[in-house]
Amino acid sequence: MGTLLIYGATGYTGRMASQYAAESGTPIILAGRDELKLATLAAELNVPYKAFSLDDFKDVETALSDVSVVLNCAGPFARTAEILMRAAISQRVHYLDVSAELYSYELAEALSAAAVESGVMLLPGSGGSVAILGCLTARAIERVASPQGIRLALQVKGPMSRGSAISASASLTDSSFHRANGQLLKIEDASLQPFDFGMGKVDCFPVTLPDLLTIWRATQVPNIDTFVHIAGDSFPSGDLSTLPDGPNAEERLANRYRAVVEITGKEGDVTRALLDTVNGYTFTAMASAEAGRRVLAGEYKPGFQTPSLVFGNGFAETIADTTISDIAIDGHLQGN
Repeated sequence: MGTLLIYGATGYTGRMASQYAAESGTPIILAGRDELKLATLAAELNVPYKAFSLDDFKDVETALSDVSVVLNCAGPFARTAEILMRAAISQRVHYLDVSAELYSYELAEALSAAAVESGVMLLPGSGGSVAILGCLTARAIERVASPQGIRLALQVKGPMSRGSAISASASLTDSSFHRANGQLLKIEDASLQPFDFGMGKVDCFPVTLPDLLTIWRATQVPNIDTFVHIAGDSFPSGDLSTLPDGPNAEERLANRYRAVVEITGKEGDVTRALLDTVNGYTFTAMASAEAGRRVLAGEYKPGFQTPSLVFGNGFAETIADTTISDIAIDGHLQGN
């Protein structure tokens, strides 16, 4: 079956992914920079570990030489994804990560041909919003004959992790993009848009999500817009570096995530669907651990892939108690 190496295993998401993987019986090796933290967690889970940095390419190649899959949970991914992807291709190791940063996906697209040549899969976003929104869209689009446009909105609830808050704060100050006529373009009118997550319409702000690339790759629908609604006081203020690692188990349990897709057909008809799932951090850890298990078992396609393309449209619904339901089919996009 091979072995799954989880890099960044002692971080917030990495620790949860490691725990889920160990509980499911997946053969894993914990990895990261801090040997003391790794040794402690490895003893708790009764699994082996490797301590290594990403400073030297040869060291990374050596560390990956005896594994089959690497799951990168160490952000920011702009610093970690490239060296691990390139080393994975060199060592013929499948690469997965949990990134929500567009950079990982652009890099995977650029390295896709090299990965195919090596028989290696590049699967950034093996959990998280890419799996959630990708599977939601794939399920809904089955009922649309000639899809022309996709609008996606993710509802984020509960406290954010320190890493997510810092990344989100940076992205909010940048220009937002959407896909128009097949091209990634800057949004000229970045106005709030209403979406209904099942409890009445709320305003969502446009944001550049990696789904602009992954859903385009999976569907070739020319127009895609992505939005986020941050519920309540989920987005923290002040010095973000002082935040705790992330929400505790009780906070995650109390704050489920939802997502909505609206797909416009050639005649202007609109198909809508709603996804309801566990807290996003729980989903990401569970989905990435499950993705790693599946790839070890032989479910993979060489090159840059997305969760729905590799594991099928129903992948998200195999995680915890995730459900997808139709909420309307009508001839007009009402309320916009």
